[in-house]
Amino acid sequence: MQEILDSARIRKLLFLGPNGSYSDFAKEKFIKAFDFHCVSTNLKSISSIIRALKDENSEDIVAVIPIENSIEGIVRETLDNLSSLKKEGIKIIAETTMDVKHALVGFADKKNLIKVIRSHPQALAQCKHYIQANFSDSLIEEATLSTSAAIKSLSAENKTIAAIGSIECAKKYNIPVIETNINDEENNKTRFILLGKFLAPQTGNDKTSITFSTENKAGALSKILTVFDKNNINMSYIDSRPSKKELGEYVFYIDFENHISEQKVQQAFEEIKPFVKMFYVIGSYHSVG
Repeated sequence: MQEILDSARIRKLLFLGPNGSYSDFAKEKFIKAFDFHCVSTNLKSISSIIRALKDENSEDIVAVIPIENSIEGIVRETLDNLSSLKKEGIKIIAETTMDVKHALVGFADKKNLIKVIRSHPQALAQCKHYIQANFSDSLIEEATLSTSAAIKSLSAENKTIAAIGSIECAKKYNIPVIETNINDEENNKTRFILLGKFLAPQTGNDKTSITFSTENKAGALSKILTVFDKNNINMSYIDSRPSKKELGEYVFYIDFENHISEQKVQQAFEEIKPFVKMFYVIGSYHSVG
């Protein structure tokens, strides 16, 4: 049986870097909520964070990664990694939401000097209309592992390259802000999760995330959804990804209200298990900040 999170035990917190990323700012909300007193370390990719968490000596490590954006939807790299957490017992411990306010940053005196814009693919997509309205078709869009990595890479010696990211990150690296509020949609938010080899305490305002795969048969998913409906469990999210094992086989992800310890949830799980090939509770947790 896994232990409930003990903040005093945590010796390291990993987050998607470099410093100044939105994950960095989300990390601060988790530190405040759980009163962590530990070293924070940034890694370059979501996959590298997951690998670090899977290490056999990572029992006292937690990590912050993005999982969903209100405009661009789920972060695929995160979702693809979640189904691989079962063997190591890694759980979602908590979640938080950050407002995303993008800015164009760089050393160009005028926008028409800019030939290249760098950023995370989701940030580029979230500013697509702005880019199209302000730059020619010859503009090169370069994808980076994070918005902060894009900003950190800028140099005063090359004014033709700019980046999209936060004003706070630009200030951290002393890079001028060319234009603010360039999001195509004003209500732009990203959800971040805290992962670790612990269980979250029940709060009474929890959600649960599960992942599972079914036999490649007609009606397999429908049977599972019927179980949730019958037990009066409200689903807030459902998605699927290829299993990468067999053509036509998918791994499903569902978020729903309630905690795993509640009787109706346990009842639903017992009814679901005959219909699944793989099943894992990624976590029961609440929102902080």
